[in-house]
Amino acid sequence: MELVNTPFELLRAIPGDRTAIVIPEQEIRVSYDWLQRQVFAVADALAALGIRRADRVALVLPNGLSAIVCFLAASMVGTAAPLNPGYRHEEFCFFLRDTNARLLLCPPHGAEEARRAAGSCIPVFTAVLGAEGTVYLHGVRNRIPATAALPEEVALILHTSGSTGQPKRVPLRHRNLAVSAQNIVGTCGLTADDVSLCVMPLFHIHGLVASTLAPLIAGGTVVVPSKFNPLAFWRLVREYQVTWYSAVPTIHQLLLARAGGSDKPSGAGSLRFIRSASTPLAPEVMHKMEAVFGVPVVEAYGMTEAAHQMAANPLPPAPRKPGSVGLPSGTIRISIMDEDGNHLETGERGEVVIQGPNVFDGYENSPEANARSFVNGWFRTGDQGLLDSDGYLHLTGRIKELINRGGEKIAPRLIDEVLLSHPAVSAAVTFGFPHSLLGEEVAAAVVLREPEKEAVLLAYCRERLADFECPKKLYVVDSIPQTATGKIKRGEVATIMLGKKAA
Repeated sequence: MELVNTPFELLRAIPGDRTAIVIPEQEIRVSYDWLQRQVFAVADALAALGIRRADRVALVLPNGLSAIVCFLAASMVGTAAPLNPGYRHEEFCFFLRDTNARLLLCPPHGAEEARRAAGSCIPVFTAVLGAEGTVYLHGVRNRIPATAALPEEVALILHTSGSTGQPKRVPLRHRNLAVSAQNIVGTCGLTADDVSLCVMPLFHIHGLVASTLAPLIAGGTVVVPSKFNPLAFWRLVREYQVTWYSAVPTIHQLLLARAGGSDKPSGAGSLRFIRSASTPLAPEVMHKMEAVFGVPVVEAYGMTEAAHQMAANPLPPAPRKPGSVGLPSGTIRISIMDEDGNHLETGERGEVVIQGPNVFDGYENSPEANARSFVNGWFRTGDQGLLDSDGYLHLTGRIKELINRGGEKIAPRLIDEVLLSHPAVSAAVTFGFPHSLLGEEVAAAVVLREPEKEAVLLAYCRERLADFECPKKLYVVDSIPQTATGKIKRGEVATIMLGKKAA
């Protein structure tokens, strides 16, 4: 398949009568031809409102047809800036100001915090979804014909998650998005017969590229409920003959919990694989998913700065390795560097660095961050890992999250995975706490699915970990703080947990 240079070329490449989008709540089915018409109509309306190339259009829209159409339209005529509808007023104030939004699009109901943050400084318009699947901007009747964007123009502006610091602006070009989506099509073998169930939010790169753009490039169908609902999940899979979905481990674990025993859920028969990305998937969870759901689970490695996918485990019959994020995708290059910028040999642990056409060119207005993040043309991901003899990438943690115990660098993820393999533990996060002699010592917080003694859990760790890696403090909590997309806020955990009493 030829490389699609912009998201708009994919709309022209697919037979127009094929179903592109399904909105289950309204029982709306939209063809590729109708989707293309909608995108150009909204783009023309935005152009009439004065939006030009590089102007930022903020989107505060729930998952659905309006979110997809407005994203594509805004990226055609200007730059789309999707924001989490769950933000509070202060957060909206920051992100609207930081993106320099020229316009704000909201749904007919809700988004009051966003509207209030826009105030009188940013014009607010309502994106309406009509009964027949027609998306339009309320009250905007004028039209100026919009021209298709070029591959080098910025399509999308997102922020880093901020889980380890202040969020940074990531500008992604049309070519970045197209290449990443194309890589997912290739990795997953997507075709026009595939049906994706989009359970990831469309203000996040995972949902936009993996769950939406990739299946559209392949000519498939995307089923888009307004939000993830574990109670309705398998009904949607059964009703729309879903062949795959992509999600974070938090969602996979919720579905496993709902499944209960080892019986395959009703409706799972149409699935051919499950994809996991955005945060590490514990091997134990992967094995349980494959046993219960009856299909291969492939873990992928993505980040906003690479327009999502950088590496992925292949589908059978090629080997997929639990605990690995797989092989480099498409033309992307992955290497391991030491602190001095030297490339390391196979099996040596260091920082994961990447190059490729889906990798962004640099953060906006952040020369210091760019100076730290790029070395000799390679982007430093901030992740620690190694490449094995087969070329598979194994991640061992975030560089900033490593625990320095008397000079011994400890990767928290390894301890997380050991704790998660215990049947009583449903969630775990490891972090460092201050120690007068060693500098830092190891602690962990766990969420239990059933009562268990601290001594039992610590003994379990000692059987599987070196002594210096075993937690010295253990906290039993009801929940662990996460970002809106399911990433653990490990940087906040220590502050929160050290205010509690250890188990």
